[in-house]
Amino acid sequence: MHLPLLEPLGAHAPLPVIARRPAQLVGNTPVLWIDEPFAPPGRGFYAKLEGANLGGIKDRPGLHMVCAARRRGDLAPGAPIVESSSGTLGLGLALAALTYGHPVTVVTDPGMEPSVVRLLAALGARVDQVTAPHPEGGWQEARRERVAEWLTRTPGAYCTDQYRNPDNVAAYRPLAAELLAQLGRIDVLVAAVGTGGHSAGVTAALRASLPELRLIGVDSVGSTIFGQPAAPRLMRGLGSSIHPENVDYGAFAEVHWVAPAEAVWACRRLARRHYASGGWSVGAVALVAGWVARTFPVGTRIVAVFPDGPHRYLETVYNDAWCREHRLLGRQPSEEPDEIAEPGTSVVTRWTRCGQVRDPLGRDLAKVTKAGPR
Repeated sequence: MHLPLLEPLGAHAPLPVIARRPAQLVGNTPVLWIDEPFAPPGRGFYAKLEGANLGGIKDRPGLHMVCAARRRGDLAPGAPIVESSSGTLGLGLALAALTYGHPVTVVTDPGMEPSVVRLLAALGARVDQVTAPHPEGGWQEARRERVAEWLTRTPGAYCTDQYRNPDNVAAYRPLAAELLAQLGRIDVLVAAVGTGGHSAGVTAALRASLPELRLIGVDSVGSTIFGQPAAPRLMRGLGSSIHPENVDYGAFAEVHWVAPAEAVWACRRLARRHYASGGWSVGAVALVAGWVARTFPVGTRIVAVFPDGPHRYLETVYNDAWCREHRLLGRQPSEEPDEIAEPGTSVVTRWTRCGQVRDPLGRDLAKVTKAGPR
């Protein structure tokens, strides 16, 4: 079907807002309706396209955590910032460093895409890659230990500590306000879980107006966040080999684990049908949100947060040779997920859902997170 050409802007049209600083371009991201092939015609979900931010969804906490630390006096003017990141927060911190005038070191691992390493360097960030995973906490724990080394030997350095910093959660209040302004009623929110920041922050802010909001979490197979055993993970940006303290376990109605081949299928179908796509988190979230749209009552208003766009994944998710090497092609997901009664009932290897959500470490995180970043 051919759509009519858009009319050119006339003299009556308002002029676009001109940003004076790049940070002013963060937020107010668009929403796109997604239906086929994830749901039949007339049913679907709304995707919040956070890839429309300069660096992705974590531009929001990057700017907010640095601003809040400066306001409290925890981060002195011009002092170094050090953080562990698989990529997207690194981009957000590079933007914050440029905005507020700080050098930034991003500690990562060999799984970071070479294009992102080059981009971070071009943006002025120092990139420090660890070379071996921690024997118990994997790459994330190895990165956290390297961050601790940087803090010890760098006077005045500050770590934003995205895994337990409540400022990470607070950074997503504006995203919730945008969704309310764009959509009004929201019944179900589908969100990927990594640090726990955006699922906790958006949900808490939305529930002030929508107390019956249902939150569905999306995790990666091999992630420990919801009580599965740790295993090597291809998927970046969601899941964890540690237990982040920003995860609000009590906020979730259920959790779904998604495997890499399933996320690749969803990413590529999004690109082909809707043009807007992204990385691992986007594919996993789209798969689950489509299931919600197919199975929940007609009229349920579903929102899925798409954390980024496709560009940093051109050599992985969208690279046929790489995907064939990792046996990720030609494996269309099932129409329905497997189900387990408890998170530890069995080790999941494909799309699986569970209606029991609890902190596997039994922590009282309401008390833990009040302490702020270490």
